[in-house]
This record gives sequence, C-alpha cells and structure tokens, in this order.
Amino acid sequence: MPRRVDHGERRAEIAEALVRAAGRLGLHAVGMRDVAAEAGVSLRLVQYYFESKEKLLLFGLRHLAARFGERVSARVAAAGPDPGPRAVIEALLAAALPVDAESRTFHHLYTSYAVLSVTDEALAAQPFIKDPDAAEATVAALLRRAADAGQLAPGTDPAPAAAGLLALSAGLGTSVLVGQRSAESATEVLAYHLDRVFGPADGAGWRPRSSHP
Repeated sequence: MPRRVDHGERRAEIAEALVRAAGRLGLHAVGMRDVAAEAGVSLRLVQYYFESKEKLLLFGLRHLAARFGERVSARVAAAGPDPGPRAVIEALLAAALPVDAESRTFHHLYTSYAVLSVTDEALAAQPFIKDPDAAEATVAALLRRAADAGQLAPGTDPAPAAAGLLALSAGLGTSVLVGQRSAESATEVLAYHLDRVFGPADGAGWRPRSSHP
C-alpha cells in the first residue's frame, strides 16, 4: 500500500529547499527550477504546491519567521526556568544576529524579502511588517513589565526603547553580515545599549557614562 503523502511536510521540505537555494544564489535570482533541483523533486511538483514564485516566496517568508520563533524560544529556554524581561529581550535580539550559518541565512533572506517587497507588487501587497510589529509589541510589553518592577533606567519610555533596540539589532545584523564588524563586537554593542535601558546585569558589563567629569 503506497505511503500517504503528508502535504504539509512536503511544502515545508520545498520551503527548506528555497531557503538553501536562495541562501546560495540570492533571493532575487532563485527560480522555481532551482528550488526543485535543491529539493530533489520535479518542477511540476513545486508548481503543484506553489502556483507561482510569489506564492513560494510568501510561504518561504512565513517558514523563515516560524524558524526564527523556534530559535528565540530555544534561547529563552536556555536562559533558565523563569527568565526576567532583560533575559527574554536579550535572547530575542541575540537570535537575530548572524553569528552562525542558520542565523546568517535568516538575516540575509529576511532582509532580501524586505528589499524585494519595495518593488514587487505581490510581496508589497502582503502584511510584510506584521512580524516586526509583533516583535516590537512583545519587546515593549517586556519593557513595561520591567518598568513596573523598577528595573528600567529612570525616564525610559518602553515603546520607543523597544523600537530602538530592534532597529539597532537589525542594523548590527547587517553590519556583521557584510563584514563591517564581528559578531562579538555586535554582541558588546547590544549589551551596552541594554545596560543603558536596564542597568548592568549582575554588576558587570557596560555602564552608561556619567555626564560629569
């Protein structure tokens, strides 16, 4: 009796092939034929699950976002049984830095999706900013929780602080990706700005400079 095809699993396998092929060729250059070859299936099968390249790209974007969520969850779990707001935010920001093959591919492709959405009508019509908005809302909520516990520096406004931290993380990720700075340097910069928001963790790390001589 033939094995029943798991269509969800097959779509995920094709999305993984897209990620690998696009990571190698570039998202703008990869085609459905490249994805089929990477997945070891026929072009007809890829077209059966995804009628157009735009639909394949959109599914790939959601697949990437889900993988990033799993990466963040793993880092949060590694922080301990009951991590505080800073530990959770640090895990989220650190997960986005391209410090290994998986995170480099994620940052490269996610940034490529953003650039393509500027000129591609099909991508531009999608709620591309939904995930970044959700991340910003999550970080702002964690900062408000920290503020309620008296853990933030005086005068810190959670909403703009959240937007600033995420923008900083994205910019640092790109600077690591293009070789402007090392992953260690980017991590130190993140720690410095987190210390300015929260104060140094466990008495260590960077401290805000005094305005007095």
